[in-house]
Amino acid sequence: MRKQIQVLSGTSNRPLAEAICGQLKIPLGNVEHRRFSDGEAFVRINENIRGADVFIVQSTNQPDANLIELLLMLDAARRASADRITAVIPYFGYARQDRKDQPRVALTAKLIANLIVAAGATRVLTMDLHADQIQGFFDIPVDHLYAGPIMVNHFLGMGIEKPMVVSPDLGGVKMARWFAQKLGESVEMAVIDKRRPKPNDVEIMNIIGDVRGRTCIIVDDMIDTATTTVRGAAALLEGGAKDVYASCTHAVFSGNAEDCLKASDIRCSLVTDTIHHTVDGERIRNLTVAPLIADAINRIHESESISILFR
Repeated sequence: MRKQIQVLSGTSNRPLAEAICGQLKIPLGNVEHRRFSDGEAFVRINENIRGADVFIVQSTNQPDANLIELLLMLDAARRASADRITAVIPYFGYARQDRKDQPRVALTAKLIANLIVAAGATRVLTMDLHADQIQGFFDIPVDHLYAGPIMVNHFLGMGIEKPMVVSPDLGGVKMARWFAQKLGESVEMAVIDKRRPKPNDVEIMNIIGDVRGRTCIIVDDMIDTATTTVRGAAALLEGGAKDVYASCTHAVFSGNAEDCLKASDIRCSLVTDTIHHTVDGERIRNLTVAPLIADAINRIHESESISILFR
């Protein structure tokens, strides 16, 4: 007999969870979320999930309460005797702390992975990790989806003339190269050579590639303060670029990032709804990843391959 599928949601991105359930044509599970007067989180699953195939949707963007909420839901599902518990984490927070590159610092991404496994997750489904090696931090199966195809299809529909894909740093060259190949065999790419004097600050040193007369598309996994994106776009335009678009999966948008993007010379920034926000308009376009995640959830539930989704 096939196991019951049950999708539960934390409070970080309930609209995405509801959209996923709409794609799957199942109701979103009933979960009670409360706070004690001192801020402590309380979670109770108001569904019978014994023996069920449970998928818990929760991004771990700030505040840290979102991470704690995910851990509590995983533990509650485990103690309720769920058969399999998949942590669906559209945005995996702390992913930028994936290596010990300074003395006496925490390897935080690994710590978070340990906490998720210890809380009861038996599988993880996530999207566009800041560093691919984070998959190896988990001692359970990890399915890693990419929003790139959604972005590519949108840009192809725009019919941009002379597009050029731009990586915001050397670490993003692999992603930018894939993006350029999907836009067309003749699409070239450039790289922004930058350095960070301190966290959330950036200095553009050089543009590697001839961007004169080209419509540039900056491709990144996230936009946090928008400093890199906005200054990179300004450098591209100074270098002779005709126009600049931006594309990122995770719209972290800390501080006044949204206002910076709208005030910049970037024609339009494409983002997805892995992090819940209400931004959507001519300057910032919000694309949904709900169909992609729903497809992955269904394939996991049916024990089918999801490798096609990675492409």
